[in-house]
Amino acid sequence: SSRVGAVGVNWGAAASHPLPPPKVVELLKSNNVTKVKLFDSDPLVLQALSGSNIYVTVGIPNSMLRSLNSSKKAAESWVHDNLTRYFPNGGSGVRIEYIAVGDEPFLQSYGDQFHPFVIGAAINIQAALTGANLANKVKVVVPCSSDTFEPESGLPSKGNFRPDINKTMIELLTFLNKHHSPFFTNISPFLSYHQNKNISLDFALFKETAHPRNDSHKTYKNSFDLSYDIIVTALSTAGFPEMEIVIGQIGWPTDGAANATPSIAETFMKGLMDHLHSKSGTPLRPHNTPTEIYIFSLLDEDQRSIVTGNFERHWGIFTFDGQAKYRVDFGRGSTNLVNAQNVEYLASKWCVVNNNMDLSNATASALEACSVADCSALSPGGSCFNITWPGNVSYAFNSYYQQHNQRANSCDFGGLGLITTVDPSLKNCRFSVGLQTSLSSSLRGSFLFHWIVLLLATFSFSSLSH
Repeated sequence: SSRVGAVGVNWGAAASHPLPPPKVVELLKSNNVTKVKLFDSDPLVLQALSGSNIYVTVGIPNSMLRSLNSSKKAAESWVHDNLTRYFPNGGSGVRIEYIAVGDEPFLQSYGDQFHPFVIGAAINIQAALTGANLANKVKVVVPCSSDTFEPESGLPSKGNFRPDINKTMIELLTFLNKHHSPFFTNISPFLSYHQNKNISLDFALFKETAHPRNDSHKTYKNSFDLSYDIIVTALSTAGFPEMEIVIGQIGWPTDGAANATPSIAETFMKGLMDHLHSKSGTPLRPHNTPTEIYIFSLLDEDQRSIVTGNFERHWGIFTFDGQAKYRVDFGRGSTNLVNAQNVEYLASKWCVVNNNMDLSNATASALEACSVADCSALSPGGSCFNITWPGNVSYAFNSYYQQHNQRANSCDFGGLGLITTVDPSLKNCRFSVGLQTSLSSSLRGSFLFHWIVLLLATFSFSSLSH
């Protein structure tokens, strides 16, 4: 009960140049973050967390669910490799409190890819915990996406689980209830606002001026309470009205879309923290705030999938290199965050377009760069959307160059690239320098088609105006 109302953060790893884990743990401690949720069980991350006294949720990726569902032995091996060895034997280990089985495995866009294996995987992991004498220390949970619920007309009184997964959800809730585990769910006021014409920005941001919504004698003043009570109703309908709810992900992005800015994110965070501290609860659970809530997310990740939007790479409270984007109070009594210290960067060099060359093919080269690198800040509403052609081409070139560790041949682009020591950043548009890290080789080019569609619009619009 001492941890009721605790606020933690999600620490994702989809970055081309991740901040070294010991630096991230230092960052967590200096900002008084006492809980962290991971999406996997990276040994380097767990070693860095050892002895930190930070409560940890380790994640099992969706790709492992099928094998864990079909093999008790696979579950035993996973628990042995990822839990047992980190538990303290008199010494200081890692304070693992949850295993998250899958990451939003019920997401509608996944279809039947993962959800048939969730319950079996959870049962086998639970059995493996019991076998390792850890069942009284670690709870098994399943983080659910916000589209797990199907509120007709977006009203809590109509909250229900999606018909295609209703049976699976009842099995999951029965399992959680049996082992006294909470229900982990993600809430995204930003996505609700982004996708729903009925939700105003003020309503999403906890503003007093927001137009309230009424639902069978209950009044909703913000998007968070509305979403939370949809979950409460769905749980009640399924026969679990008292189940404890943990918000596994909630946040506001700062780039890559309209209304995704640091100042709006700060307003959202302040509204959320004030609401939680007021302990007013929601209309269906008055004076009963969520026991735990995990902010999404700690750091920006330039390799996150952008299928839902380019803002997906900008959820961080901190930039990829650990610099605070806005103010928020994590219980230190101060809203000023402490930045990551002694960060090691690559040399102060950037790759820009060579204006002395024939630039008629520059846009094609930029598109090629963006198919691998991160150009999400160039999208409409993004921090670099307003830089004109060929500045946006330079941005694309530099992003590619930094992701490839500033190798000279990665600023070639058929002779169009030029390496400079003069920082080309403009106002809010930051041309970054990569971090010195050994993990920076895992580049993926799977977003090529999406980028070509998006950037053709961006680049052709910019070049037309020249």
